Amino acid sequence: MYKIGDFSKLTMLTVKALRYYDDEKILVPSYRNEENWYRYYDEDNLKKAELIKLLRELDFSIGEIKEIIENCEDKKDLSCFLQEKKKLITNKIFEHKNVIKKIDTYISHAGKVNEVKEMNQEILIKEIDSVLIASIRYNGKYNEVGKYIGKIYSEVKSKAKGNPMNLYYDGEYKEEADIEVCVPISEKIVSKEINVKQLPKIKAVSIMHNGSYDNFNLSYKLLFDYIQENNLEIYTPTREVYIKGPGMIFKGNPDKYITEILIPIK
Repeated sequence: MYKIGDFSKLTMLTVKALRYYDDEKILVPSYRNEENWYRYYDEDNLKKAELIKLLRELDFSIGEIKEIIENCEDKKDLSCFLQEKKKLITNKIFEHKNVIKKIDTYISHAGKVNEVKEMNQEILIKEIDSVLIASIRYNGKYNEVGKYIGKIYSEVKSKAKGNPMNLYYDGEYKEEADIEVCVPISEKIVSKEINVKQLPKIKAVSIMHNGSYDNFNLSYKLLFDYIQENNLEIYTPTREVYIKGPGMIFKGNPDKYITEILIPIK
């Protein structure tokens, strides 16, 4: 049995840390003197302390360590927990890379709030003809569009005719949006996974957005300002028609993307 001071030297954990782990029920001393409340540790405590040190070095939180201590019976169990932690870290790295990308985009556009206006984008009211489409409608994130567009093209093959588009059925921004991914087609196809239907003819306010999708909001602002100034009544779904965009494998140069935004009006 080791007193807390000696155990601290053996484990290279401070007495303060050992008391904290005791309070959190992570590393409970094997024996506690009821008269003076002194803590005493044994060999099993030593093995558990080594595991705790390892997990702390691997950036496990106290809550995660507590769960592992309660459920880890052997090295195989520990390997499973480490694999899960590795996956969580990988996902976090991916999220941080996306944040860095957004920061870089903001920096590159700093001081260019009126960039879209300076491009003299023309706003038009257009009649859009009815078109036959193959589509998949889903509720989810905007960045999931790619996997659905690929699935549609693999089904329609040579029957694809025209630029792909997305239909947005929500009247507001949502993290989990109601989106329909569409590809115009020359003739009907039969598929269990793909919807085939005729998009109706519409009258819409149109603007051509040139460049990255990251500043779509600037073009939308021009459209909404125009709609308000002219007292137009709008409805959903709005459309984004991808005239020139990323390929199925390579994204290409975002500065050269061309997208027509269409907001239907009554």
